Amino acid sequence: MQQPDPSASPFGESLSPFHLALRVHDLELSREFYVGLLGCGVGRTAARWIDYNVGGHQITVHLDEEMAVPDEAANAVDGDQVPVPHFGVVMDIEDWKALGERVGAQDAQFVIAPRIRFAGQPGEQGTFFLRDPSGNALEFKGFRDRSQLFAT
Repeated sequence: MQQPDPSASPFGESLSPFHLALRVHDLELSREFYVGLLGCGVGRTAARWIDYNVGGHQITVHLDEEMAVPDEAANAVDGDQVPVPHFGVVMDIEDWKALGERVGAQDAQFVIAPRIRFAGQPGEQGTFFLRDPSGNALEFKGFRDRSQLFAT
């Protein structure tokens, strides 16, 4: 069986925003993180949920006051303990640098501080990880050349 092209998508050629729903234990703390720290826009809201624009993707946080702190499982990747599960946003490298600097200037606690992975190799990328106040892990990746996203 021939392997498909790693850059091929079964969902069409144009990039489609995704929707992800997450549990949070406190809506206002989530607003401080997603809006105050990251600078995300707010869409629809209700008494128990908020839609955030995270890089053009719709992240909906649902209030669950009884939620336990998520398991902080990690996988060793290039000497770092990468949180699993996590989700993230792929950005242009200059936007990634600016976000990392802005977040760092606000004394945010990085799970993995901004750094370059695969330097000088296919798929070279900047990366950093944060957790929101409810423990949901987010990765931010920066590429000089987004066509390298699936480079092997």
